[in-house]
Amino acid sequence: MIGDFKRFDMARKPKPQKRYLTPVTWIISFPTKLVRHSKVSKHGMDGIKPPYLLLCNHNAFLDFMVMTTAIFPHRANYVVAIDGFVGMEWLLRSVGGIGIRKFTNSIQLVKNMVHIKEKGQIIVLFPEARYSLCGTNAVLPDSIGKFIHLLNIPVVTLIMHGHHLVNPFWGPKRRGVGTLRADMSLLFTAEETQTLSVNDMNARVRETFVYDDFKWQRDNNISIKSGHRAQGLHKVLYQCPHCGAEYRMTSALDELWCEECGKHWKMTEFGELVAADGETEFSHIPDWYEWERENVRREIEAGTYSLNVTASVDSLPNAKGFVTLGQAELTHNMDGFTLTGFYKGVRYEETWKPLALYSCHIEYDYKTRGGDCIDLNTLADTLYIYPQGRDFSVTKIALATEELYNAAATKTKRNALSEEK
Repeated sequence: MIGDFKRFDMARKPKPQKRYLTPVTWIISFPTKLVRHSKVSKHGMDGIKPPYLLLCNHNAFLDFMVMTTAIFPHRANYVVAIDGFVGMEWLLRSVGGIGIRKFTNSIQLVKNMVHIKEKGQIIVLFPEARYSLCGTNAVLPDSIGKFIHLLNIPVVTLIMHGHHLVNPFWGPKRRGVGTLRADMSLLFTAEETQTLSVNDMNARVRETFVYDDFKWQRDNNISIKSGHRAQGLHKVLYQCPHCGAEYRMTSALDELWCEECGKHWKMTEFGELVAADGETEFSHIPDWYEWERENVRREIEAGTYSLNVTASVDSLPNAKGFVTLGQAELTHNMDGFTLTGFYKGVRYEETWKPLALYSCHIEYDYKTRGGDCIDLNTLADTLYIYPQGRDFSVTKIALATEELYNAAATKTKRNALSEEK
């Protein structure tokens, strides 16, 4: 543990959302829903009342407003990361927040969810634990099925379409998209949460959470005429498919190009990429992203993946605000993450082995420093790590985290089977 700071009290019992705040959330959410022409279609929801677990996909802050209208007239408690309420712990707790640190295994979270269930409230969980990087589903933890079984209440999903197009994680906000849709569906009855296996429930959740906003845009012929619709896209598409160079992609307005070989692509108003000259390697943005993942996977299979950079580090021990720790050395390789540095003359070292993180949270141009960063957590701390220099991509680091976990998990299962034989 770094420093002797007072830590966020995860053991403090969450309370139902204060009733005077519930109308405020409606006043904020319903006008936004109307402006965005957002329609929520409900399936199998007749007779479903709190308490239940609501699982939502996650593309933008807009998700919270559409979710609020979808559960109307009920209120809810939300599993939220404490870094979303910096300087506002009172608000986190008043609106019904259940504080967590991203991608950590917390027994206290389970206890708090059970406590809220016993209060008869809706529990809202965004199981992807971060905004989607390119409008497609992110990896989900195996623990979801265990949560579902333990809670023994109905499970509902809310899959929202088009939110990534409105507010892409990588680009300018408030792009002109006038039609949004969402599907709210009963996934499991309370009885099914007890009769189905954890593996079967995990499989059904993952199947439900398959979505693709760029495909949805194309299928519904939705035009985005914004002149800066590609600006920032190089944060996700960091590797050139023409020459293979990494970290040399850039973008502006409606164009994306490689500074190494000079190849250009234009993003059409329907969300597709077209090469200015020659072959269009990937017209569908998620296909380019998955190609990058395959390249990272090959590095890991060959045992060659490695990153070592100097980074600036900020700590969030509690919700009051970030504490600057100074510079540190960040290593990410086949053994996972290692962060080493000094704070007030005392050396610290934090490690995260591959099996400790099935994914990680990243930010582009994060507001506190204006740079790209990786967010790594322990049960007692949240560390925002800003690599320095140009030869890195936080997107690649996130992909490598997932692929390292998959490789380690596969190896563990293989070894277990061998021992059984």
